Amino acid sequence: MKKKTQAGGKWHQQKTAKKTAKKTVEKTVKKKSAKKKPARPTRSKKPNVEVWNLKLYVAGQTPKSISAFNNLKAIYEEHLRDRYRIEIVDLLLEPQLAKGDQILALPTLVRHLPEPIKKNIGDLSNIEKVLVGLNIKAAGDS
Repeated sequence: MKKKTQAGGKWHQQKTAKKTAKKTVEKTVKKKSAKKKPARPTRSKKPNVEVWNLKLYVAGQTPKSISAFNNLKAIYEEHLRDRYRIEIVDLLLEPQLAKGDQILALPTLVRHLPEPIKKNIGDLSNIEKVLVGLNIKAAGDS
């Protein structure tokens, strides 16, 4: 082993500089060789899943409002599973929100996504009407 002297310190600096230069050359070679390889197609990890965005406008916790929410949740759990989002808007607490979706009767379900916007008024107890009205199921399908 060499003793640590002034000359030894310079030797160490020169050796480090050579390593750095060698790494730079290696990186340049890798970049050039990477360009020659054909590109592989990328695959998405998650398939494009369409999420249904819904708003249920209610006036407090009336029997019709509760019934509408329970019916809606049952319908979407059966037909769309985890591909939906429900926002409950209580117009007794925030009446100004009715203007945005032009709500005239309660309870009202508004489907914002997927487009076009669809509306369904009532407690949603007629499952067939809800499925057809929101384009979950085509008319006449069993």
